[in-house]
Parts: sequence; C-alpha cells; structure tokens
Amino acid sequence: MKTLIDTKDYQGIEQALSNNPSLANEGLPYDSVNTTRAHPLHRICDGVFSGTYTDAEAVKMARIFLAHGANVNGNGLVEKQDTPLTAAASLHADQVALLYIENGADLNHAGCHGGTALHWAAWCGRDKVVEKLVDQGAEINKICIDFKATPLFWAVHGLKNGGATSSSNYLECVRILLQAGADKTIPNCDGNIAFELLDDGDVELKALLS
Repeated sequence: MKTLIDTKDYQGIEQALSNNPSLANEGLPYDSVNTTRAHPLHRICDGVFSGTYTDAEAVKMARIFLAHGANVNGNGLVEKQDTPLTAAASLHADQVALLYIENGADLNHAGCHGGTALHWAAWCGRDKVVEKLVDQGAEINKICIDFKATPLFWAVHGLKNGGATSSSNYLECVRILLQAGADKTIPNCDGNIAFELLDDGDVELKALLS
C-alpha cells in the first residue's frame, strides 16, 4: 500500500481497499529504513511534506481511504501521539488538514509534545488551517503538555525558530488567534509570554501583542 501511495496509483489504491477494506486502517512504515508504522491518513501527509506529491494529490488519495472506512482519527486518540489531523497540520498538508476537519476529525487532541492541530498549524504558519480550526471551534487557549504554551505562543515561537514559511503567514496566524480571543498574557513553562520572544525587528508583531 505504501508503494501505491508513493506512486499516486489511485486506481491501485481503490482496488486494494475494495479487495481488503481493513487496509484502510492498517499502519504503514515511513520507508524501508524507518519502519515505524503510522495510519495511512498520516502517511499521506508525510508524502506532501517530502514533496513526493502535491497537497491536492494527497487529498485525492485521502478521499479514497475515507470512502473505504479509514478512521479520520487514525488508530485512536492516544495522548502525545499524532492523529492524521495533527500530522497534516505539522507537515504542511493544508488541504488534507481541511479535508480531515470537514470529515469530523477531533480538533483538540493532544499530539506530539501535547500540541493540538491548532498548536501545530500555528507553529508552522499555516494560516488557512488555523482559520479553519478556529472557525470550527478549536480551543484557542489550550495549553500544550510539554511546554505549557498556547497556540498563540507556538505561532510566535514558530516565526522565530521554525521553518521556511513566510513571516506574513505567521502574522496572519497571530491576527486570527487574537481576533478569536487568544490570551496573549498566558506564559509558557518558563514564565515567558509571546511578546518576550520578540526583538526590535518584529515591529508588526510587537504592535499586535503589546
């Protein structure tokens, strides 16, 4: 099944799931070296992040799995283990994340580091996913487990320490969260608030968080 996903063999995936529906929820390895198994709806997100296929192509495959009984929450809600939605939010699979939300994914599950999908989307600067999660009622001020921080804090931390996502996307995440009622005074485990992560160059963020 992993090969069918990696090669975007939509017909092959459809046929395999029709012949054996249990494959829709059977864990798959990341590759031949990393044999840790994760739910197919999670593995589809890995391919987006690695550039094996596009977000839109991943959506097409995910739809096939969902139509054949794939559990949108993966193999269950285990604390600090990612569901497909938290995986999508952290792996830049924005369209896939939106699909999982639309199909009833649990919005507030604490995945890796005890961060929810909103934490991870904020940390990665995925403003469209942040907006959708907020609109659907995700907990705005939920505290993650490992860092005792809110999605707002994660957004600012991600801007200062994250990947290649544009700073404008992070700014939009912050704006969305603040407009939805995010509390900028909640400190993390070190007693710091988001504003304290900023430096003199962060003019726009300082204006938002002051």
